[in-house]
Amino acid sequence: MLNNKGFDLWADNYDKTVEISDNDKTYPFAGYKNILNEIYNCILENSSKNILDIGFGTGTLTTKLYEKGCNIYGQDFSDKMVELAKNKMPNSKLFKGDISKGLVEELKKQKYDAIIATYSLHHLTDKDKVNFIKELIKLLREKSIIYIGDVAFETRNDLEKCKEKYREHWDNEEIYFVYDEIKEEFPKSEFIKYSECAGIIKIW
Repeated sequence: MLNNKGFDLWADNYDKTVEISDNDKTYPFAGYKNILNEIYNCILENSSKNILDIGFGTGTLTTKLYEKGCNIYGQDFSDKMVELAKNKMPNSKLFKGDISKGLVEELKKQKYDAIIATYSLHHLTDKDKVNFIKELIKLLREKSIIYIGDVAFETRNDLEKCKEKYREHWDNEEIYFVYDEIKEEFPKSEFIKYSECAGIIKIW
């Protein structure tokens, strides 16, 4: 797992690193742009206004929503990522905080039309993912949705196939979603595959 300093050092080149992997259709970011585009379109189609972004990074997705008039709230544990995102979205409400310790108190005071987590929750254990998502559900307004775009798989077998294919580059410190293993915890959910190593989990 990258620590806070690691993310700070990576921040300036993060978007370029993602783009190379996505364009090459390789692990871990194959499907990245399509996933962000789908979440962006869903939020605008649902006329969502208050958006919470968990691990917003450089603000790639939320900046586009901010430009469309959405109220952006967020939490990230990298000082540099917060700085970069705030420069793009000066009127947003962004906070530094480690999601493994939950949301900062300021973000718990709001209700949200949509909650986004793109490529951020794989730093939590499976148990912590479930517990954290259940806390997020409590912050949703009626008929609102959590969108999780990440390295994710339908089944454990799908994950193992991908791990074998990319074994030289596989990050063993990251814990990826296996939808079959969490869907009972979230009966109101679905998984949409976007590449061999990524997809969107929608929870409402």
